[in-house]
Amino acid sequence: MVGIVVVSHSQKIAEGAVELAKQMAPEASIAAAGGMEDGSIGTDVSKILVGIEAVDQGDGVVILVDLGSAVMSSEMAIEMREGGSQVKIIDAPIVEGTIFSSVEASIGSSFDEVVEVLAGAKAYKKF
Repeated sequence: MVGIVVVSHSQKIAEGAVELAKQMAPEASIAAAGGMEDGSIGTDVSKILVGIEAVDQGDGVVILVDLGSAVMSSEMAIEMREGGSQVKIIDAPIVEGTIFSSVEASIGSSFDEVVEVLAGAKAYKKF
């Protein structure tokens, strides 16, 4: 199953997006990597790396981010990895993307199919 890591500057936002997605796809392999180790606002490369390793089941990992420096921290975490499956940072809305990718991954879709769904999430209209 494709794994998902939600990276936010806020631990509560990352955990909330994961909580919501787990309501739709309880078996999804998903991790929250929000905030700093001490609970303050920011992004922590080590938390992201732990999240990637936790959800990597060999089918790839997608990372959803909230703001620019979350991208930089995620890139650093990817560079620090030794082995494992492919990991890609996806430009998609964090809440919708987390839900859409979790549902898609939970039905056994491939890495490319999950990435494609996330491309659609970016254009998703609420009304």
